[in-house]
Parts: sequence; C-alpha cells; structure tokens
Amino acid sequence: MNQPSALLLQSSVTHEYNVIFWAIIGLCAFVSTGIAIFLIYSAWHYRRRSPDELPSQKSTSVKAEVTWIGLPCILFGAMFAYGSKLYFDIERPPDNSEDVYVVAKQWMWKAQHLDGIREINTLHVPVGRAIRLNMISEDVIHSFFVPAFRIKQDVLPGRYTTIWFKAVLPGTYHLFCAEYCGTDHSQMIGWIYAMSPKDYQLWLEQGAGEGSLASTGEKYFHQFGCANCHHFSGHGPAPRLAGLYGRPVQTETGMIIADDSYIRQSILAPRAQRVHGFQLIMPTFQGQLNEEEVTALIAYIKAL
Repeated sequence: MNQPSALLLQSSVTHEYNVIFWAIIGLCAFVSTGIAIFLIYSAWHYRRRSPDELPSQKSTSVKAEVTWIGLPCILFGAMFAYGSKLYFDIERPPDNSEDVYVVAKQWMWKAQHLDGIREINTLHVPVGRAIRLNMISEDVIHSFFVPAFRIKQDVLPGRYTTIWFKAVLPGTYHLFCAEYCGTDHSQMIGWIYAMSPKDYQLWLEQGAGEGSLASTGEKYFHQFGCANCHHFSGHGPAPRLAGLYGRPVQTETGMIIADDSYIRQSILAPRAQRVHGFQLIMPTFQGQLNEEEVTALIAYIKAL
C-alpha cells in the first residue's frame, strides 16, 4: 500500500487539527500584519516635521481601546475553546476502542494485540475502528509520533500513557520517535498499516498468535506462583483479583481505582499501595519481569 497524499484526511482528527493549525497561523499573521501597518503609519503620520514643532495633545479613544482589547480576546478565546474541545476529544478514547499494547525500548517499537499477534516497528489496524494504544517504555523517554494522524504522545518508563486514533483511509503511514532517546534515535522508525476490514481480518488469520494476550498472562500468573496467594475463591491471604479491574480499592493511604498503572505498581512495587486489611506478603517482581510480561499479566487480570 502506498502512503496517501498529505492533502487527504487520514484519521478522524486530521481535519480538526488542520483547522486549528491554520487558524492559529492566520490569526497570528493578521494581528502581526495589523500591528506592523499601524506602527509604520504612526511613525510616518506623527513624525516631527521641524526641529521646533510641538505635537498636539490627543485624548485617549475609549472605543479604540475597547476594540483593541476586546477583539483579540474574542478571537483568541474562540481559538482556545476550539483547541480545548479537540484536546479532550483526543484524550478520551471511545468506549468501543480496540486496545493495543506498545512497549518502547532502544531502539524499537513492540506492539501486542489482544489476540496474541506481536509486531516490531509495524502496527496493522483496520480502517474505521478506534485504536487505543497503551504504551510504556523499558528504558528512557520515547515519543510515539504519527504525523499523518496528527497524534504524538510521550512514552515514559514506569508509567502507562495512552493515545487513540481512527484511520479513515487505507494506506501506509510513517511512525517516528519524536524524543531523543540515544545513539540510534533516528533509526527508531516504523510503519502503521491501515487496512480495509476485509484485508485486516485476512491478516489476522494469517498471523494468528499462539494465544491471546490474556492467555499468555495466565501462563505467567501460574508460572510465578501468583495463584498460591490470589485464590479465586477470595479466601486466600491476598486480595481477590476477579472483577478487580476498574473498581475502587481501599489502600492504607486512601481509595484508588484499580487501573493498569495500579496493577503494574502492585506487581513491581507492592509496598507502595498496600491493600487495607491484608498483610504485605507479596514479593516484588522488579527486575524479574519485563514490561511485556507485566502487560500480559495485566491483560489476564482485566479478563477475569
């Protein structure tokens, strides 16, 4: 597939980003040009015509002051409101988004689909479906940047960040790391393949993984002995995990929502958020699990 023309709309937010970008350029150009013309006019019109000339005193024009202050406030306020709406739209993925987990490391992008398919420096997505990327770094700060989709999100070590997009046109799109991350930063590039639903389904069937991400997490769950304490009956020495994801948890420091970041922290640093009413018997798995294994465990817990 070839990369579509930059003049076409490649994602669901491309048009909105283009509108606000050119609005900012146009408004700033208009204001700057007006100021420049006014300065030139004032310098010429109010120049001293003879060495002994005394300029006449001019009273302040209230209308001019109100216009000069009010008009820019209205224009820039409208631009701010439109930009805020666009920001909240891109920060809140649709409820029916398809999750893809991305792990960044020097110097590659590793993507994991929920059905088990893994990719390196590529990401295949269907056109017309919202894709939510749950991203984390194994080493330094990276930045997931797809210019054609107008999306850019820093990927941080030790913390999940998310961003979403919906491709509207089949094609191949450049993926870059937009944060300097070391010697081979310039080579940390990849491709997003936006495919028709039919082609995407065919790709899924041809590249089927060994199991879903949750099933991989289940293997790790038993491999590392998690089931010895986290009994599914709820009577074990550790909190019950079934139905945990997304609900509030009472910890020693207060109430917290059990999201991806909380579960990750509970695995790697269990002392940070101890659940109220349970003894701290869980060991830390920091250094024993990489980010891909942690991601699989989180997917399993979410699936319970």
